[in-house]
Amino acid sequence: MESEKPTKDLVVDVSSSEVQIALMENHRLIEYNKESSKGAHFTVGDVYLGKVKKILPALNAAFVDIGDQKEAFVHYLDLGLYFDAFDRFVRESNQNTPMKDLYSGIALGDVLPKEGKIGDVLKPGQMVVVQIVKEPISTKGSRLTAEISLAGRNIVLLPFAEKVSISQKIESKEEKKRLETLVRSILPKNYGAIIRTAAEGKTASVLVGETQSLIEKWEGSWKKIARNKGVQLLFTEYSKTTTILRDLLNDSFSNIYINDEKVCEEARKYVSLISPEQEKIVHLYSDRQPIFDHFEVTRQLKGSFGKVVPMRQGAYLVIETTEALNVIDVNSGIRTKTTDQEDNAFEVNKTAAEEIARQLRLRDMGGIVIVDFIDMESNDHKNALFKYMQELMENDRAKHNVLPLTKFGLMQITRQRIRPVTEINTTETCPVCHGTGKIASSVVIDEEIERKLAFYVIEKGLSSFILKTSPILGAYLKRGLFNSFLIKWRKKYRCKLEIVETTDFFVLQHELFNEKGEKLD
Repeated sequence: MESEKPTKDLVVDVSSSEVQIALMENHRLIEYNKESSKGAHFTVGDVYLGKVKKILPALNAAFVDIGDQKEAFVHYLDLGLYFDAFDRFVRESNQNTPMKDLYSGIALGDVLPKEGKIGDVLKPGQMVVVQIVKEPISTKGSRLTAEISLAGRNIVLLPFAEKVSISQKIESKEEKKRLETLVRSILPKNYGAIIRTAAEGKTASVLVGETQSLIEKWEGSWKKIARNKGVQLLFTEYSKTTTILRDLLNDSFSNIYINDEKVCEEARKYVSLISPEQEKIVHLYSDRQPIFDHFEVTRQLKGSFGKVVPMRQGAYLVIETTEALNVIDVNSGIRTKTTDQEDNAFEVNKTAAEEIARQLRLRDMGGIVIVDFIDMESNDHKNALFKYMQELMENDRAKHNVLPLTKFGLMQITRQRIRPVTEINTTETCPVCHGTGKIASSVVIDEEIERKLAFYVIEKGLSSFILKTSPILGAYLKRGLFNSFLIKWRKKYRCKLEIVETTDFFVLQHELFNEKGEKLD
C-alpha cells in the first residue's frame, strides 16, 4: 500500500549559535546532528594546509598542526598513492605562477611504495595538504589523510589521480560503460573520480554540473596556498545540512523544513544541483511556534538521550558510555504479555534491537558496543535475533559489524567511530526551587503572584494578562464562586486576567504572560 511507504522529513533549526538537524522517518527521530556556528570546529571532510610537527618512526606516522590544540595524526598508509604530486604542487605554488598550468603540468609519477618509511617522505616543518577523516575524540586529535577527495551526491572527485572507479552496486554493464565514458570525457588532466550508486540513470547535464562545482571548489583553494604557506583551512566540506542531503536524499524524502531563509536557499540550490526533480520539497518554515516543537523533535530528544530509554509495554534500555566502549542493558520491566518466559524474552529482545539500531544512529555511537540481551535458551531465537539485528543495521551509513550472541547472551557490535558520541543533557533545573531543593511556602504563593501582577499593572501600565499554572495551583486560585483570588485580583487591579492550566508545570510553578503571549520576567 502507498501509505506504508516510509517517508523521511529533514527538520533544520537554525539559531545564532548553532544549526540543529533532525532526520525523521515516519515522524520518528532517527538521526540528530548539531553544528556550532561559533569558534573553531574540526569536521570530517575539512581540508587544511597543515605543518608537520613530529615524525613517529615507530608508528610510521607523523603529528601535524592544523590549528587545533591537539595535534592531528597521519599514518604513512594514509598519504595516498600520489603524495609527491601534492607535495610538489604546494612547494611550487606562488602568486606569480599560473596555477592551472602548474597543476596540469605536474606528472603523477610512481605511486608511494606500501612498505615505505614516513621519514623518507615527511620532514618536520613541511607543509602538507590534509583532510580530516576522523574528528578529535577525547584526548586524541583528528585523524588525517593526504589523499584528498571531494564528495558529491553522484561523483567523488579525486585531485591528482587518474582512475575512474564505479560503484559495484550498479549492476548494468551498459550503464557502467555509459557513466565511465561520460565522466572520463569531462575530467581535466590529473583528476580521477569515483562514480557513486546515486549516479545510475542520471543525465549528462546533472553529472557535468556536479563535477564542475567540485572542481571549482578544489581550485578555489589554490589562491590560499599560493598566497600564504601557513597553517590554514583551505575549504570545509558542505554544511551538515547539505552533507546529509548528499548522503541520504532519495525518492522517499517527502519534505525538508528549514526556519532560516539563507540556509533554506542554500539547501534548495544544492538539491536543484544533485536532484532537480526534488527541488520543490524544500520549504521555508515561518510559523511562530519553534520548529523543533512543531515537529515534536524536542519531545523525542528529551525522551531518547537519557541514560534510561523507555520502550513499549514497560521494557527499557540502560545505556552507559565510556571512553573504551558502550554498554547497553536490556530490561523487560513490568512487561508480561505472554506466560511463556522464552517467548516473552524473544519479543522484548526484538523490540530492544529496533531501539538499539535507532540509538546507534541517533547518538552516533562508535567503537565497541556490548548489548546484554535478556537470556534466551533457544538457539533458533538467538540466531533469529542476530539476523534481525543485521537487517536493522543495513540502513546505517557508518561501517559496522554485528557478531552473533555469545553463550552469556551478549552481542558485540563494532561501528565506525569518526566523531564523538552525541550527548544531550535531558535534565532541567527545577523552575520553582532553581536547583536548591527548597520552594517557597505554599501558604504565601498567592502573595507572590499578586506582587508580580501589581508590579506590571502599576509600574508598567499593563492591563491584560495570562497566568499559566499547574492544574493544582490553578484550582486553588479559582476556588470560590465570588471570592476567589482570580476574581479579587481582577476587581482590585481592574485588569483582564485569565488562568491557563498546563500539565507540564510542577505543583507551584506559574508564569505570567501579556495578552500577546509574551512571557513577563
